[in-house]
Amino acid sequence: MRTATAIICATALLIGVAGAQTVATPGTAAADANDPIRTLVGRLDLEQYKATIKGLTAFGDREQGTDRNRAAIDWIEARLRSYGCTNTARVIYTYFPTDPEHPSGPPIARRPDAAVGGGRYRGLRNPTGVNTDPSRQPDPQLRALNAQSSQGGTREEVYCTKIGTTHPQEMYIVGAHMDGIGLGEAANDDGSGTALVMELARVFSAPDVRTERSIRFVLWNNEETGLNGARAYVNQRAALQGKEEPVGSGQYPEPRWLGMIQHDMVLFDHGMPRADGSLSKEQRPEADVNVEFQSRSKFAAGAQELAWALVSANEAYATDYPASVGPHMTNTDSTPFMDLVPSISVRENERGREIGAGWDPHWHQPTDVYATFTDQDFRLGLNAAQTTLGGIARLSAATLHAVEK
Repeated sequence: MRTATAIICATALLIGVAGAQTVATPGTAAADANDPIRTLVGRLDLEQYKATIKGLTAFGDREQGTDRNRAAIDWIEARLRSYGCTNTARVIYTYFPTDPEHPSGPPIARRPDAAVGGGRYRGLRNPTGVNTDPSRQPDPQLRALNAQSSQGGTREEVYCTKIGTTHPQEMYIVGAHMDGIGLGEAANDDGSGTALVMELARVFSAPDVRTERSIRFVLWNNEETGLNGARAYVNQRAALQGKEEPVGSGQYPEPRWLGMIQHDMVLFDHGMPRADGSLSKEQRPEADVNVEFQSRSKFAAGAQELAWALVSANEAYATDYPASVGPHMTNTDSTPFMDLVPSISVRENERGREIGAGWDPHWHQPTDVYATFTDQDFRLGLNAAQTTLGGIARLSAATLHAVEK
């Protein structure tokens, strides 16, 4: 593994970027003005990001196997198409939970990767769990919206693709899960990540944007039941990579995967629980965008390289919050990809070490609603979007071109 070398090289790169931002040199302003990636990042907007999250919360917690989940998928697809990402498609699979109400379904365990690579807990802990009690939701309209329980059967998830101009047979996957649980609005888990991916699809789908390599924007389903939607995608499409269809057409339904970037909860970084179990109501001043890879994966070296590429983009383009790298990626939709391609996760804290220890009290709870979060929280999510957009724009060699009228 090239861990030490990667860190040294990345550190040197970050010092150079930081210096360019703080030291006035001839031509710097002109270079910034002519940087197409800076222009693309500037097309992200806090109010539009918030509005996309708000739109998702209209479907409650979007639990898989419910009408509200299916309606949310239709809404997401319509929005993607309205952005110009019109080549939408769906992965279709079946899911049956293991509870006694559905004995005909094949057994599928929850969280099969739960023991893989999470950092050990330190400091204070709050108990974590999943709310299943409707009476804990004080909003009667939200209680009614979330009343239908999940049923096993057919599942769908939607994606669309920005097709590369010179290397359409190669692709980066940018994903988030659109389903949630807890009988709230799943605003952070994972409306925040879903809205981020949708906003990136909007920016990259503009008619004046070209990328040399393809980018796929995927909104997974069934994350909360054990990453089943992401696993279905891998099972159905991994073997199709790089195959031209039809032969000679220059079309690649499943371009070869170059990297996978997952976004799973990006709003809330208020610090460690206090001695009494309470947390600060304000975003902590040292909040950051956490970029995780899994040190035990077969592609750990490449994943770490991909993580540092996003940190470098954060240094260049994010407006408020820095990014950090952690080696404990776990329990998220990048996990099924991690032994096939460099895969990372972008989030608010390390999931195994911090979120699992209760650093986010709204995780899977009725309080995960839009009104819980402040503009400081939403701005952390916007900075995560800036980080990934800048990184993917660099990796896919994005450029701007005049549009013929």
